Amino acid sequence: MLTILGFAMIATFLVLIMLKKMSPIAALVLIPALFCVFVGKGGKLGDYVIDGVTSLAPTAAMLMFAIVYFGVMIDVGLFDPVVRGILKFCKADPLRIVVGTAVLAAIVSLDGDGSTTFMITVSAMYPLYKRLKMSLVVMTGVAAMANGVMNTLPWGGPTARAATALKVDASDIFVPMIPALAMGLLFVLVLAYVLGRRERGRLGVLTLDEVLVEETETVLVGAVPGAKAGGSGTGADLPGEPAEDGFQGLDPDRPTLRPKLYWFNALLTVALLTAMIMEWLPIPVLFLLGAALALTVNFPHMPDQKARIAAHAENVLNVSGMVFAAAVFTGVLQGTGMVDHMAEWLVGNIPDGMGPHMALVTGVLSVPLTYFMSNDGFYFGVLPVLAEAGQAHGVSSLEIARASIAGQPLHMSSPLVPAVYVLVGMAKVEFGDHTRFVVKWAVLTSLVVLGSALLFGIV
Repeated sequence: MLTILGFAMIATFLVLIMLKKMSPIAALVLIPALFCVFVGKGGKLGDYVIDGVTSLAPTAAMLMFAIVYFGVMIDVGLFDPVVRGILKFCKADPLRIVVGTAVLAAIVSLDGDGSTTFMITVSAMYPLYKRLKMSLVVMTGVAAMANGVMNTLPWGGPTARAATALKVDASDIFVPMIPALAMGLLFVLVLAYVLGRRERGRLGVLTLDEVLVEETETVLVGAVPGAKAGGSGTGADLPGEPAEDGFQGLDPDRPTLRPKLYWFNALLTVALLTAMIMEWLPIPVLFLLGAALALTVNFPHMPDQKARIAAHAENVLNVSGMVFAAAVFTGVLQGTGMVDHMAEWLVGNIPDGMGPHMALVTGVLSVPLTYFMSNDGFYFGVLPVLAEAGQAHGVSSLEIARASIAGQPLHMSSPLVPAVYVLVGMAKVEFGDHTRFVVKWAVLTSLVVLGSALLFGIV
C-alpha cells in the first residue's frame, strides 16, 4: 500500500506542476501533507517536516549565502570577461548561443556545485535569450543536462556517495567512466547543436550590430533576475525596455563595478572553490565567510552593503523557500517509509535471470530512482542492496557503483534537487515547463552514458 501511495504522490505532484494547476511550493507542501493523512500518519506530519527541514537546512544556508556571494561577484564585474568571451563567440546566432550555453555550463560545473554553475550560466546567457526571444527552457534544459553529466566528478557528490556506500575508492569509480561520461557530454553538445539549429530556423540569424540598430539599445554583458529598479543588482530586462518583474540591466558602466579589486575577487573565488573541493570547512560555512568578506571589501560602507543584500533578497527568498518546501516532500517520503517500500518493490521485481546483469539493472534503475529520490536515499539506501544482489552473481561492487552514476543527467532536474530552483528561478521559467521539456532529453542522455559504459566494457 505504501508503495502505491508513494508512486501516486510523486505522480500527482508532477502532473499538477506540469499542468500548472499548483505552484511548486504549494505542491511540495500540500500534496505530501495530504498523502501523509492518507497513510494514516497525519499526527506525525510535524515530526516528518522537522526532520526534513533539519536535513536540508545546511543546503538552504549554502544556497542563501552562495546567491549573495556570486551575486556580489557579478555586481562587481568578476565574470564580465567570461561573459564577453561567450558573447563574442555566440554573436547573435541562436545555434552558437545554445551550444555556448552547454559549453559554459560544463566548464563552470568543474567546481562541483550545481547552484553556482546555474547562477553563472544564466547570468551570462539570459540577456541573449531574452534579446533574441529564444526559448528559455532550451537554456535551462541544456544547462541542467551538461551539469548533470559533470556532476559525476569525484567531488560533485554522487560518486563520493557511491564510493562511501560500497566502500570503494571514488577514483576507481570515476576514472574508468571518463570515456562514457565524455560520450554523454558529447551527446549534450550534439543535442545543443540540434536545438540551436531549430531555434535558428525559427528566429533567423542577426549580427549584434543589426540587433543594436533594430532595437536602438546597448548590448548587455550580463544579467541575473532579481535586481531592483535604479540599482545594478541581479537581473535585467534589456536597456530601453520597460522593467519586467523588477529586472534592471547590468551595463559595462554600472556603479557597482570594482575594477581595482578584480584580482582580489578572483583570488577569493579561487580560494573559496579550492576550500570547497578540498573540504577544509563545510560548504555553508565557506559561503557564509566568503559572502561576508566579499561584501566588506567591495562595499565598505554600510548603506552599500544593505543595497547589495536587498538586490539579491528576492532570489534568496525564492530559492530558500523552495528548499524548505521540498523538505516537506522528502520528510514525508522518508518518514512514512514510502520511499523504502518503493525501492524494495523495484528491487524485488528484478527477475532472477537478470542477476548476472545487475550492473545494467542498476544503471537503468538509477535513472528514475535518482529523480524520485534524493541522492542520499538512492546511494545509501538502494545501492547497497543492488550491490549485494550483484555480488551473488559475480558482479563486482565497482561495476555497480559505476553504473549507478548514469542517471545524474536526469537527477539534476529532479524536484528534490535545490539547485534546479536556482536555475528556473533566475531564468524566470516555470518549473513545470522545464520538466516537460527536459525529461525526455535527460533520460536519453543518461541512456547514452550507460550504453557507452556497456559498449566500452566499463560495467
